Amino acid sequence: MTEQGHTLTIRDDDLSGPEITQLLRGHRSAAVANSPPGAAHALDMTALKRPEVTVWSAWYGDQLAGCGGLREISKTHAEVKAMHTAASHVRKGVATTLLHHMMSIARERGYKRLSLETGKSEEFRPAREFYKRFDFLPCPPFGDYVDDGFSVCMTRFV
Repeated sequence: MTEQGHTLTIRDDDLSGPEITQLLRGHRSAAVANSPPGAAHALDMTALKRPEVTVWSAWYGDQLAGCGGLREISKTHAEVKAMHTAASHVRKGVATTLLHHMMSIARERGYKRLSLETGKSEEFRPAREFYKRFDFLPCPPFGDYVDDGFSVCMTRFV
């Protein structure tokens, strides 16, 4: 996938750059703004830097296009976290490329299942539809999630 002569590249991200920091802060702010109090589960920068979390960023040259991560729940189960596409790159295949990359990594790591949590409201409908296209199906809460009436949990086998 190319844009303006640049190929989309995905790299492990140590979350130290200003571009990724800004993108992830915006991601978290949007989750909080569109969720009832206490129902936003987007991780803050400290939580994203924990050893059980890996984050990848997608770049066109020196322009950040998006990011996504995996949080290990167990040796066979991981959670998709921090999926976000920069506004200037929405609907250009960035999220699809990132998710394919993360599913490949999940298989390499031996995960058998990938799960995620997103919101139930209209603001989160595009996310639910996106994951449904990749065979993620609704599931009961997993890990530390509880049925809060707002969260939608989804899962798929890798």
